Amino acid sequence: MKAIVCADRNWGIGKDNSLLVRIPADQKFFRNETLGKVVVMGRKTLESFPHGKPLQDRVNIVLTRNEKYQADGVIVLHSVEELEERLSGYAQEEIYCIGGESIYRLLLSYVTEAWVTRVDFAYEADSFFPDLDHDPAWRLAFASEEQTYFDLAYQFTRYERIGDVSALGKDL
Repeated sequence: MKAIVCADRNWGIGKDNSLLVRIPADQKFFRNETLGKVVVMGRKTLESFPHGKPLQDRVNIVLTRNEKYQADGVIVLHSVEELEERLSGYAQEEIYCIGGESIYRLLLSYVTEAWVTRVDFAYEADSFFPDLDHDPAWRLAFASEEQTYFDLAYQFTRYERIGDVSALGKDL
């Protein structure tokens, strides 16, 4: 499984169930990476999308503790065990964890690679991605040249897990 996220200088990812910033190149990268793949998210992430609709041309899986939750166009699961079973038919490179904070934290032990768009600004945030720079289980494997969107600097980075990872999906 891979994770994909846009995080600020302090690993902030959102405020009031919205992204901190929308950078067109980051949104294009997210779309290109996840198109035709499986995206795993929490209920609030799905609800933050326009009209609460799932992402087109992807298998959308919502992981929620709410047993009564239903949404059109998504697979709703209620436990990591259910998720493991559902993902068993997919290769790890086909599965993306897309948030929010609680889902990233819940599934990080299954993630082998994380694409993080790092924004060089500290926003006021109420949700965060784990700080991979200070986690000995992770190493920075790639960082693009610094790019700008108006006066905002950012980089596309890729982190790799060092050592073993739990298995979700086949071929892990």
